[in-house]
Amino acid sequence: MQPKKTSVWKSIRNIFDQIHLYAGLISGLVVIAVCLSGTIYVYNTEIREFMDSELYFVEEAGERMSADELKSELEVASESNVVGVMWNEEADRSVQFTLKKEGEEGRGNTFYVNPYTAKILGNSSDKTATGEFMGYMFSLHRWLLLDRIETPILESMGNRDLGRFINGVATLLFLLGVITGIVIWVPNKVKSWKQGLKIKWDANWKRVNHDIHNTLAFYSLIFLFIMGATGPFWSYSWYREGWQKTWDTYQEPAPRGENAGKPKAEPKPELSTPAVEGSLAVLSLEDIFAKTNEELSYQGNIRVSLPSKASDPISVSKYRTGFFARAGADQLTLSSADLSVTEANLFSDLPWRQQVGRSVKSLHVGDIFGQFSKFLWFVACLIATSLPITGTLIWWNKRKKKPSKKKPTQTRVAEMA
Repeated sequence: MQPKKTSVWKSIRNIFDQIHLYAGLISGLVVIAVCLSGTIYVYNTEIREFMDSELYFVEEAGERMSADELKSELEVASESNVVGVMWNEEADRSVQFTLKKEGEEGRGNTFYVNPYTAKILGNSSDKTATGEFMGYMFSLHRWLLLDRIETPILESMGNRDLGRFINGVATLLFLLGVITGIVIWVPNKVKSWKQGLKIKWDANWKRVNHDIHNTLAFYSLIFLFIMGATGPFWSYSWYREGWQKTWDTYQEPAPRGENAGKPKAEPKPELSTPAVEGSLAVLSLEDIFAKTNEELSYQGNIRVSLPSKASDPISVSKYRTGFFARAGADQLTLSSADLSVTEANLFSDLPWRQQVGRSVKSLHVGDIFGQFSKFLWFVACLIATSLPITGTLIWWNKRKKKPSKKKPTQTRVAEMA
């Protein structure tokens, strides 16, 4: 019975071998481009901060000005209104203020500000060489640079949609390669698992290449699977909807038509001070920070969205900082009247399924546990970039090594003679 079992397994393994091979060959070039750009983009923030350090870092010079003092000076100097703040407590860091002129469309412009002098260090709309480069990396990773081509390639869809579609197909094939690789590797190496976990560097280059492909893929297996499973989220609406329903984060899209985008009418609570229509809210940022830190006592950066009217609530998000900082911001909604908490959406209060579902971007880019997981994702991305290359070399070497069927026959004839 043992030979039959072995024969069945060999047949099954051969099927998985073929799926693994052709999934890799078909998607190889796209996977290399996507993974290489992804490897770089893992450290997008760090690269920008290093290359354009004058925007993000300042010299300590006495005491920092209060957020309210900075807000007042910026509004007077720019004749605009502060509608958002990203506040960093680190002494050598700049802070970010988003300003918008009255009646201006859009989200406004974000300025990097020296908290010691109120000097504007730069603008988010300013183009830098680093920003251009990272923009190309993002375009390559998401749309294979097809969005940079002005002339439509296909009549049926735009270039960005085409790039997204090709990217999605390649990512699904990559995920299929990861899954079939697990099936191929585990049963085949279970008896000699120690050999499967190391690279025999003193062997010939073909054996070294084979070991690099198998061993490095095994060590990075879980990270490759997560990256492959989350990638199609941005390529296909059906995949995105399936992900959201699986992890219990799906929400029905807003209806189209006359009432599209309009929230359901709800009775508004009476405020102690009635607001005049169109009047700007006069709020203390320092009081907002104090209230936020009182409710969320951990160390982190605070983002505040200020309302345009005194009757509208204040939106606050707080992000953890640190080497092992967990992804997922906590969000508070504060009353403009007395800064009382009207709504609190804490990431830790969500069910585990929803935490996973809402962390799809962090899972994909690797900042799910701060710098610690970022480094692991960076290494895994490097390995993923190499897999199509080492895998193709394995296939090519096997293809070249075809045993001749004539030699045994000629040998037997010679022996008989």
